[in-house]
Amino acid sequence: MELGSQEISVQDEAVPKRRFKTCKQIAFYRRQKRLSPGKSPYQALLQTVELSNSNVKFQIFNEDSKVTLSVEVYEIEGNIFRLKINEVNPLKPRYEVPDVLIKEPASLRLKISEQDADKFVLVGAEQDQQIHIMAKPFQIQLISKDEILLSMNSNGLLYLEHLQSPPQSRKVDWETLLRVTSLFLLSKETEEDLGLWEEKIGNFLDIKANGPSSVGLDVSLHGFKHLYGIPQHAETLLLKNTSCLCNICSFFCCKRSQGIIWLSHSKQYYMSKQRVVPQTDVRWMSESGIIDMFILKGPSPFDIFKQYGQLTGTQTLPPLFSLGYHQSRWNYEDEDDVKKVDAGFDTFDIPYDVMWLDIEHTDGKRYFTWDKKRFPNPEKMQKQILMKKKRKLVVIVDPHIKIDPRYTIYSQAKAKGFFVKDRNGEDFKGICWPGLSSYLDFTNPEVRQWYADQFDFKTYKSSSEIVFIWNDMNEPSVFKGIEQSMSKDAIHYGKWEHRDVHNLYGFYQQMATAEGLVKRSGGLKRPFVLTRSFFAGSQKYGAVWTGDNKADWSYLKISIPMLLTISIAGISFCGADVGGFIGNPEPELLVRWYQAGALQPFFRGHANMKTKRREPWLFGEKNTKIIRKAINERYSLLPYLYTLFYQAHSMAEPVMRPLWVEFPKELETFGIEDEYMLGNALLVHPVSAPKISTVNVFLPGPQEIWYDFRKFRRLEGHGILKIPVTLNNIPVFQHGGTIIPLKISVGKSTEWMVDVPYELRAALDYKGCATGKLYLDDGHSFHYLHEKQFLLRKFSFHENVLSSSEEGLFQTKCIVQRILILGIKKEPSVVTTTMFDGKEDKTEAFTYDTKNSVLTLEKLSLNIGNNWELRIK
Repeated sequence: MELGSQEISVQDEAVPKRRFKTCKQIAFYRRQKRLSPGKSPYQALLQTVELSNSNVKFQIFNEDSKVTLSVEVYEIEGNIFRLKINEVNPLKPRYEVPDVLIKEPASLRLKISEQDADKFVLVGAEQDQQIHIMAKPFQIQLISKDEILLSMNSNGLLYLEHLQSPPQSRKVDWETLLRVTSLFLLSKETEEDLGLWEEKIGNFLDIKANGPSSVGLDVSLHGFKHLYGIPQHAETLLLKNTSCLCNICSFFCCKRSQGIIWLSHSKQYYMSKQRVVPQTDVRWMSESGIIDMFILKGPSPFDIFKQYGQLTGTQTLPPLFSLGYHQSRWNYEDEDDVKKVDAGFDTFDIPYDVMWLDIEHTDGKRYFTWDKKRFPNPEKMQKQILMKKKRKLVVIVDPHIKIDPRYTIYSQAKAKGFFVKDRNGEDFKGICWPGLSSYLDFTNPEVRQWYADQFDFKTYKSSSEIVFIWNDMNEPSVFKGIEQSMSKDAIHYGKWEHRDVHNLYGFYQQMATAEGLVKRSGGLKRPFVLTRSFFAGSQKYGAVWTGDNKADWSYLKISIPMLLTISIAGISFCGADVGGFIGNPEPELLVRWYQAGALQPFFRGHANMKTKRREPWLFGEKNTKIIRKAINERYSLLPYLYTLFYQAHSMAEPVMRPLWVEFPKELETFGIEDEYMLGNALLVHPVSAPKISTVNVFLPGPQEIWYDFRKFRRLEGHGILKIPVTLNNIPVFQHGGTIIPLKISVGKSTEWMVDVPYELRAALDYKGCATGKLYLDDGHSFHYLHEKQFLLRKFSFHENVLSSSEEGLFQTKCIVQRILILGIKKEPSVVTTTMFDGKEDKTEAFTYDTKNSVLTLEKLSLNIGNNWELRIK
């Protein structure tokens, strides 16, 4: 669910925004907002400073509330700073996020370079980078080369509510209560108004066993104007003043980039304020837990992506089939329906890879089962319809479990105590698709292990190696629940409340599901798991999508900044439902959405059960032809896309990225959200408005060269260009200096294309140079990791020589059959190829387009696995 959107769809309707609390209705937000910028009451107790090999510890004291907090400062390898603030001797441990960091980060030893009564200065290996700790009021500054990059608590908004024993009487000692919570109110409010011990949410009552527990901190970014990040919000790419559900935020300016990870698990808010001087003040607030903040010090966007991947992991390398087109609907009715839809793709010569089945395929919404009337022979359906054509099946498995003693999953989980509990210790019960349901407690490692075992072929009857999984409703969704979710005082593993683990719930389900799919294959094959709810680190387990959108032009438009935001937050494998989940798209909208989706990482058509059927061939011959063209282009680009995913996996580079990532020195790029870069080579401008004949495209320059991706002509000029468009395609441009690998033809699915020859398309920069890569492996196993069974082909065009070198041990017979070089200024006299396997040089036939300066070589036979050179004279 996108809590930032105007409406949130549940079932087949939209739930009005009024069902969800506004900022001002959230008690912890109101309490945090009581603090106004000013002098902080906290002072650092310099006599408590302790240095160790891993960190620096000291205490800070609140002069108003007389509360002492513990502060830990870390310098982490890779130019990362970490700050942790917790209570000293809390009433009980406060929740700290587990399992998100791939390992405890390696810390560098800090030492004190100077100290006096007012502050002390820490330095690590880099002497020009310092950490200044001011004592009174307490403040931290990160300084590089005598320049303040970032300061914390400079506005005095550090605020941590310490845990308390429940009051013996409802007659509250207000003076004491307000003192210990640091809340000094200008006007009298009741305990109920503040939501200290209990909070009414509609007809529900949220009991807070240990009282208020929120945390907050302000950060000032010096010299920064543009802020991005915070996935799961349907908003612009540039961050606005207030957002909910913050997991990561990145901050960029033209001279330097920084990132901030606010590692929080509970409901949270982010606020920002732009000052006249280039400085941005941001403020973080979370309902519970500790303050655990990482500063990713860049300095470039790609450094930040690498630093984030170092902490939380990189995008898992998906199986190749999952980059093809996915066909979904709630719901394909039965086996015959699946057969007809599958055959339709072949009849209309449209490739696709995956058929999807929603909740109606199950026996009464009992997951891991099949409806015996609709799908009486699921194994036969998989083998004779899908396997035969080298296609896959994805089925839905949600976290809620129908309360039915005859249902094996329920009875086993019930007996083992694997469900989330309510505050009275009974299994939590809520309404979802099956009716009255209980919810598996995925925060429990034993539950995750048991859940992973349910995907074993012997347990999950009638499943097979082509069946993959879709985790939906895992926010978790509870119809008629508090804000359509679980009660905050529900109890999870370790006696943690749901308020403490809410943002991790879907993360853990996807983790368990992915591990189950790997386990069922004996650890040999990569999983594919799509999830709706996600968290920092979800990139390690699969793909995400933007939730239930609408068949409306505005949703197509907003999907672009949403996907860009998710991408820069480390999750490259993301997409939006093509056509819109709710409602019936007009033909033009559907065509435009296919054109956009074909050039985004996850490509799935999906629709609500009450919408009209919208398979790609149902909108007339003209539109079918255009949609086929878009999908075919997707399949021809799969070598490039797969290579981008390898780079996301190995180097944490986003597959889909904002323009400023590639061109951070061009200020104009920082406000652009209607176009993006697909890797470093392709600039894509989706058309997200009806009946238009031109679009304004921003092309970075003046040192850059751009080529029309389809017509190959070089574009003159840079900046905003008016580009004519027709319904046939959307604007795509190749960046000069890049080489893209493509397949010269497509098949029924990705597995039909393994031996299809390659085309290399080199677009030269103003120096007449270009580089590119091609990654390939078997497309489905982990052999690339353990046995170096992959091929990373590196291409370089320099001084009229195109060369190819390799890394890896993967063997292939596939060839490069065609090469296009864009930007060759004059016609060559001869072109030769040299193979480095003892063969003689060969003269190649070519054609030259004088008008567009394009050199084309066809009928080549250059083995993609060998080293070779192509020389132009």
